[in-house]
Amino acid sequence: YIIPMQIYMLFMYLWLNNFVIAFGQMVLAGSFASYYWAFEKPKDIPHFPISGSVWRTLRYHTGSLAFGALILAIIQFIRIVLEYLDHKLKDSENVVARFFVKCLKCCFWCLEKCVKFLNRNAYIIVAVYGKNFCSAAKDAFFLILRNVVRAVVLDKLTDYVLFLSKLVVTAAIGVGSYFWFQGKVDFFANYVPTLNFYITPIVIVIIGTFLITCAFFSVYTMAVDTLFLCFLEDLEMHDGSAEKPYFMSKGLMKIIGKKNKFEDPDDNDKKGNKSKGKKEK
Repeated sequence: YIIPMQIYMLFMYLWLNNFVIAFGQMVLAGSFASYYWAFEKPKDIPHFPISGSVWRTLRYHTGSLAFGALILAIIQFIRIVLEYLDHKLKDSENVVARFFVKCLKCCFWCLEKCVKFLNRNAYIIVAVYGKNFCSAAKDAFFLILRNVVRAVVLDKLTDYVLFLSKLVVTAAIGVGSYFWFQGKVDFFANYVPTLNFYITPIVIVIIGTFLITCAFFSVYTMAVDTLFLCFLEDLEMHDGSAEKPYFMSKGLMKIIGKKNKFEDPDDNDKKGNKSKGKKEK
C-alpha cells in the first residue's frame, strides 16, 4: 500500500495547498469589495473588513473553495504524471510518444494558468454576491470577455509595475546587505559577523527578499483584480441616476468621465446654509 498512499498524500497535498491559497484570495476579495461597495467612503466601510470576510468565507463559501481547489489539484496532478512519463521516456527511441507527452505537458501548463486566472476571478464574484462556484466562474468569464481590452491592459500594466516594485525592493535590500556584510557602515561595524565568504549570505538574503516581496505584492494583485471586477460590475449595473448611482470613488469617476446625475441632499443642505448666510450678511 506504500505507492497508493504516496499518490494519495501527493494529491491531498495539492488539494489542501490550493484550498489555503483560495481561502486567502477570497478573504482579501471580500475585504476589498466591502470597501468598493461602500457608498459613502469611509463612513459606510465596515470596521473589521478582514474579520468579517473570514467569517463569511468560513460560514458560507468553503464548498466553493474546495471545488475550485479540487479542479486545480487534478490538473496539477496530471502535470506531475506527465513529468514522470517524460522522465521515463527520456532515453526512449519512441519519438512519437515523447512528442505527444511534450504536447500534453504544454497544453496542461496553459490549462493550469487559465484555471488559476478563472478561479481567482470566480472567488471575487463569490465574495461579492455569495453565488456558487460554477455560476460565479461563468459570470466572471463573460464579464471579463465583455471588457477584454480593459482587462488585458490593466493586467499587463499591473504585472509590469509590481514586477518593477519587486526588483526595486530586492535590489535595495541586496545593496544594503552588501554594505552590511562588508562592514562599510561605521555605525554597525561592531555588529558585523566575521565571515570567510560574504557572498553566500548576500545571495540568501536576496533570494529570501524576493520571495517575501512576491508574497506581499500578491495582496496588491488581488486588490487590483477585485476593484477592477467591482468597477466593471458598477458600470454595467448603474448609470449614475438617483435610482442606480455609481459606487466608485469620486476620483475614479473623474478619471473615466462619469458622475452621479443627482445631487447629494447633504450637499444641498450645505449650499442652502451658505446661501442663507450670504443673505443674512
